[in-house]
Amino acid sequence: MADLSSTIPEGDARTAKLLRAHGITPTAQRVEIAKILLREAKHFSAEQVLEELLGGRGVSKATVYNSLKLFAERGLIRQVNVHSESLIYDSNTRPHHHFYNIDSGELIDIEPGAVKLDSLPSAPDGTVAEGVEIVIKVRNARGD
Repeated sequence: MADLSSTIPEGDARTAKLLRAHGITPTAQRVEIAKILLREAKHFSAEQVLEELLGGRGVSKATVYNSLKLFAERGLIRQVNVHSESLIYDSNTRPHHHFYNIDSGELIDIEPGAVKLDSLPSAPDGTVAEGVEIVIKVRNARGD
């Protein structure tokens, strides 16, 4: 596949370099998606990324989904599974946990030291533990 980085505006060179450092070929569309994800530590659904891109940038829904999947596979972002119908992408790749508000859909970071685990079970034969990710599901308090 040809390197399409020559189509990337000069001001996006830093983002393109970051993509390359993660083994990702920096196309113009991937650079635009990465700029949205990485401008601040934030949680995004694929639909939210697509909404931000609709300002005339001409990036398809399939490109957004494929790019997010690739970015997560290469460690540029984290994929957080909050329930079977929805994935949320997190630009904070440091180890941490989350609260997930079922009512609002909001994902809130929890620092890893705030969750105490005494021990973990041994990994099944032929596997090694890669990490622990905890999602604590919460609801809005109901006034009585």
